[in-house]
Amino acid sequence: MPRGRPIKSAIRQNIINILAYLGEGYGYDIYKVYIQVYPRASMRVIYYHLKKGVVLGEFRVKGIKVEEGDYSWGPKAEKVYYGLGPKALPQKEARIERALKNGKARAD
Repeated sequence: MPRGRPIKSAIRQNIINILAYLGEGYGYDIYKVYIQVYPRASMRVIYYHLKKGVVLGEFRVKGIKVEEGDYSWGPKAEKVYYGLGPKALPQKEARIERALKNGKARAD
């Protein structure tokens, strides 16, 4: 058995499944869908797995947009948009599709 932590992650696989339906999305957008469909996870762990997935080739950065607004941290927000990478193996899940169709989990 190899040493160290296993590379597979249930959370990262769930994010892959969500992005298979969304096409692309930024961290908070993905998080909003995630908490409606799967067991609760922190926003921090979602961002961790997005960055780790980019390193592993499961996700790719599709673009970075700076949006103006009235945020608690200042006048601008930088949103990194992610899409599926070449090593992603998405699985169809009816509950994601149902949540997105019913508007229960909205990706704005």
